[in-house]
Amino acid sequence: MLPGYSHRDHSRASRDLRGARRLEGDPADSWAGEWDVLTRQAVRASGAAVISDEVLAASNPPQADRAIRSLLPAEVQVVVTVRDIASLLPAEWQETVKCRGTIPWEGWLADVVGSTSAADRRRRSWFWTVHDTLAIIQMWSQHIPADHVHVITVPRQGPPEALWARFASVLGIEPGSIDVPPARVNRSLGLAEAEFLRRMNAALPDGMPEWFYNRNIKHILAQNVLSARPPQSRLALPPAEQAWAAEQSEILVSALRDSKYHIVGDLSDLLSPPARGRRIAPARLPADQLLDAAVHAAAALADHQFLERRPPRRQPEPRGPRQKASKLEWTVLNGRWTRRVLRNASHIAAVRRLRVLIWCVLMHPARHGLSPVPTGDLETDIDP
Repeated sequence: MLPGYSHRDHSRASRDLRGARRLEGDPADSWAGEWDVLTRQAVRASGAAVISDEVLAASNPPQADRAIRSLLPAEVQVVVTVRDIASLLPAEWQETVKCRGTIPWEGWLADVVGSTSAADRRRRSWFWTVHDTLAIIQMWSQHIPADHVHVITVPRQGPPEALWARFASVLGIEPGSIDVPPARVNRSLGLAEAEFLRRMNAALPDGMPEWFYNRNIKHILAQNVLSARPPQSRLALPPAEQAWAAEQSEILVSALRDSKYHIVGDLSDLLSPPARGRRIAPARLPADQLLDAAVHAAAALADHQFLERRPPRRQPEPRGPRQKASKLEWTVLNGRWTRRVLRNASHIAAVRRLRVLIWCVLMHPARHGLSPVPTGDLETDIDP
């Protein structure tokens, strides 16, 4: 079972655990107390409960220690997914660009490579903060047996369901027994789209708040518009960095092979494949390719602004008496107003306990004489 109501609850809990600062003017609800709420829901769940957020890898040792201890005495197992570093590096640079980064590809890559041997590289480089695999595993496994640590290799080839099948094997369930919703695909950007966005980031005013950027530039422009364009070329490592990546892959594979961790998949998936894609620097792309990406982006943003001002009318769904009663119960217990009030008071222990109780009631309505959760009401969060 997944505690919470949507993946956003896991993201909010992760921010709380890591002490992420909530920026002034951010319209999102406070996330203070969210980790305690989510972990208490997990402990009260029937069967296995999964807490998942990729940025949990950025935790420091005291935060990871608190996370594990907050789940005891339940049986805690750590699951880490790992992919080969040669394909990871271009993807990670693109993610920094999607998050308002302005550093060119060559400079960013040089910083990552230059931090490789530093003892404090997780503090020096965000890449190593979230991708120093051995350090991250060691940090999260201080209080649990090695065979409770599962390292899942990301398949280099095969059907999209292959990774899910590996994860399901860790949970001890048949992959086909779960009705998995369509995954939100995090498509990569083409060279022109990534370079256009990087230059646009540099031109944006400093006064634009991060929450506004995340909602309008990252999610709408980068992930929905630019990522959907057919890529003319993909980014690849230069020869020297390709050799460096191959060496780093060998070090990681050797360490994992000698460890007592449970390896799920094939460690050869982590070895860097031969370079594929163009080695042209994004900053040296022809101007007409950048112009094409810019025109497409401007048109998409104009269309988005129009739709925000004139949203299409939604036809009300017919509801019988039982559906109306179920909707009312849901609104009273976890409607938008209720959720906001409780979240902003979750620094109080009693409020956190109340939220866990409400979640138990809504997830198991029959036990409390309530109607089932109305279809479509689980995904009602408006946080960026």
